[in-house]
Amino acid sequence: MHRSGTTMAWNVFKFCTALRGLGSIMILLVLGVVGVTYYAVVWTNYGPALSDGGLGSLAALAIIILFHFLLAMLLWSYFSVVFTDPGVVPPNWRLASDEEQRGESDPLNSLEFCVLQPDSSNQRTRFCRKCNQPKPPRCHHCSVCGRCVLKMDHHCVWVVSCVGALNYKYFLLFLLYTFLETTLVTLLLMPHFIAFFSDEEIPGTPGTLATTFLAFVLNLAFALSVMGFLIMHISLVAANTTTIEAYEKKTSPKWPYDLGRKKNFEQVFGMDKRYWLIPAYSEEDLRRMPELQGLEYPSKPDFDSQDF
Repeated sequence: MHRSGTTMAWNVFKFCTALRGLGSIMILLVLGVVGVTYYAVVWTNYGPALSDGGLGSLAALAIIILFHFLLAMLLWSYFSVVFTDPGVVPPNWRLASDEEQRGESDPLNSLEFCVLQPDSSNQRTRFCRKCNQPKPPRCHHCSVCGRCVLKMDHHCVWVVSCVGALNYKYFLLFLLYTFLETTLVTLLLMPHFIAFFSDEEIPGTPGTLATTFLAFVLNLAFALSVMGFLIMHISLVAANTTTIEAYEKKTSPKWPYDLGRKKNFEQVFGMDKRYWLIPAYSEEDLRRMPELQGLEYPSKPDFDSQDF
């Protein structure tokens, strides 16, 4: 049966609405996995060892401290992503006059969401048809959020929002600490998991044994999946691209925002090394680095917009 374009577009936006509702469930799922893991590691296996005395108690204490540290950093990063707006286009935003005079614009011009607005001076301005407003460089429209997002990377149902200019660093730290925490838990629970398949008697109730088994499987699955995702985003940061840009720039002979790995890294994590591993920026970095606000991005001095 033939469906019109209008009907298909309506179905797409119904799907986007469903994704917004799914996000709230995913937050509960994340907290559920954290709860199962905490019960298996702290309450069931390593917490009771603190009262045994000797080196075993010291080892258990060290494990529990490391576990809590990584968990705290994971949750801090996660909720920083959830509660930080990824970046909204300011009202009445226009491309800076000096950029317009040079004719610079984002080379990624999606036919669905933007058009070129020619004028007498041959200036190029990206425009979002859905938001009915100009689009800053590296900005893309998210159909799930229903708005343009600054330096949009992707829409993530796990954080109920887009990952963009203002929360991308927090998302990367969330991936990092999730990988470290799940890898730690996998290694800690692996001996208990192997014991399930031995003939030896395993101490504990059926409930605690089932929780340990489930926690190991979940953390192993998350560690493997997050590792691949983390490696991909490390390569994106090194090239100063987003997930969307990495796909779209394949048709571009040059990439104007690749300023070298060090500067590319600083555009995401800032220049202050004290803040690299926490989901926050120093006041000095926010003041001296306009790219952290998602509206201005330095490009190569020899970049010519006519190459695109």
